[in-house]
Amino acid sequence: MQAVKTTVNNPDDSDPSRSGCPVSLGLDIFGDRWTLLIVRDLMFSGKRHYREMLASSEHISSNIMADRLKMLLAEGIITKAEDSSHQQKVIYSLTEKGIALRPVLMAISDWSYQYRPVGEAYRQGTQPFESDENR
Repeated sequence: MQAVKTTVNNPDDSDPSRSGCPVSLGLDIFGDRWTLLIVRDLMFSGKRHYREMLASSEHISSNIMADRLKMLLAEGIITKAEDSSHQQKVIYSLTEKGIALRPVLMAISDWSYQYRPVGEAYRQGTQPFESDENR
């Protein structure tokens, strides 16, 4: 399978320490423990506010959450808008670029169902991530 190449945010070709490997370039953005969990919460759990994402069962710390949201905003994976219902809140949403990560999340999920001890609530579809029948 050959990937479709787009020319959005190409890395600086003058950096000789970079291989240009697409896996490496992707891991620069979402290769840590937390980033894809934030994307997951926005995509599948309906979470839109900072405190909602902070309350996820993985217990991400507030400084890491703030850092990852800032990076996701800078990369154009999410947007931030004022919440008209509350002056001090903002609403986070996935952009088209963020929604394009759905197959990545689903591939990780499929792999985990096959090789990891996925919790029973996820197997029964009672958690907000896609259950077997929705995949």
